[in-house]
Order: sequence, then C-alpha cells, then structure tokens
Amino acid sequence: MAPHPYTRYVALGDSFTEGVGDVDATRPNGVRGWADRVAEVLASQSEGFGYANLAIRGRKLLPVIAEQLEPALALEPDLVTLYAGANDILRPSVDLDTLATAYDDAVARLAATGARVLVWTAFDPGGSATYRLLRGRFALYSEFVRETADRHGATVVDFWRLREYRDWRYWDADRMHMGPAGHQRMAIEVLDTLGVAHDLAPLPLLDPEPVSRREQVREQVTWVREFAAPWVHRRLTGRSSGDGLAPRYPALTRPAVG
Repeated sequence: MAPHPYTRYVALGDSFTEGVGDVDATRPNGVRGWADRVAEVLASQSEGFGYANLAIRGRKLLPVIAEQLEPALALEPDLVTLYAGANDILRPSVDLDTLATAYDDAVARLAATGARVLVWTAFDPGGSATYRLLRGRFALYSEFVRETADRHGATVVDFWRLREYRDWRYWDADRMHMGPAGHQRMAIEVLDTLGVAHDLAPLPLLDPEPVSRREQVREQVTWVREFAAPWVHRRLTGRSSGDGLAPRYPALTRPAVG
C-alpha cells in the first residue's frame, strides 16, 4: 500500500469515539479508544501528523453538531470521522427524519472541505435481548447514513455487518460501550477501510467460563443496578455522563508513537 496522505485528523461524536470502555488512566478523560489507536498508526507514518478528538460521551446528534462541527471545520482536517445518533435512538421517542436532515447537512459541510469523511452505520442489535426491540430504529438510522454517504461521497464503515460484535467479549461490562478488544477491532476496521497499512492485530478474547442459571440471574441484577438504572436516572433528570467533560484533544496534537 502507498503511504497514507493524511496530516490532520479530526474525530467527532459521542462515547463511541471518545473511547469509553477502553480505560487508560494516563490519557485525557481516562480512556484511549479506537480513534487514538488509528491516530497512533497514522502518526507513525507521517512526521507532520496532527490529531484532534472532539467527542464527548452522552452527546446526542444535534449537540454533537452544534458543539463540534464548527471547531472541526476550523482545524481544516483532511480526514474526519463522525459517529453520532445512537444516544438519540435509545431514547423513548425519536424523530429520525429530523435527525437524518441534520446529519446530512453536517456531512455535506464536512465533505465540502475536500476532507475524507468516514461515517458509521449502527451496530445490528438483533443478537441482544436488551436492544433488539430497537432494531428497526437502528436499521433506519443505518439506511439514512448510507444515503447521506452516497450523496456526499463519504466512506461508510459498516458496523451493521461486523457480526463478531455479537460476542459480548468485545464489549465493556456496561454492555453499552466497546471494551479494549472492541476498540482494537474497530481501529483495524477503520485502517483497512482507509487502505492504510498497519500491524494491528485483534486482542485475545478470554474463553467464557460456564455460568449457571443462578449466576446469570445474579449478573443481570448487577447490571441493572450498576449500569441500566443509573443510565435511566440520568435520562429522567436531564443529566448526561458527559456533563462537565471537555474534549480530550480539542487542538491538533501529535499522538504518542511506539
């Protein structure tokens, strides 16, 4: 493969792009994530490379656009990634047509700069007892992502078809965010989609231990108490897990290499 052409990479979005679930106490907001992993590979192949990550956990699509689009454009990127909308889909009600219009406008503005723009379909929740009731919403979201990408020449990372993510070992204990193995797998997918040479390899997955029915019930109760209930409480009180947080890398920064 030829050397990649990217020198200014800006990542926009929510917890997916911020890196939640991939814990690293040495980094801003205590996380690493697939975008950092991608940026590290890109930086290793370009001396003048810079990376900004504007994503903040808990953000819905319209706030992502309102807070992150103009700062991203001001950085004059030649590579942009945008993932947002999942936090809207998980709400009790959502106007997908309004979201689709706003999303299309944002991608149009990013693409008009001449930057390479990567966007994501949703993950297919058909294998999840918790999220599969929303599968229709995720499918509609994915379709408007594909239509927008076709209209504006963006590149799609097709999360919907990455079936290995039905294995919970790719996910964090909260069942909402990818764990380290999931972020590593996504970094590989992004680099492959960009056609960038790399030596990233999937992280090993631990073989699941046999779990009795009683243990399964205990795990479910623990998950509801520690993760699901706090998430619902934040929704009811109008709070977000990202309240008080700033973007991890608001200005172009050279990632650590090696």
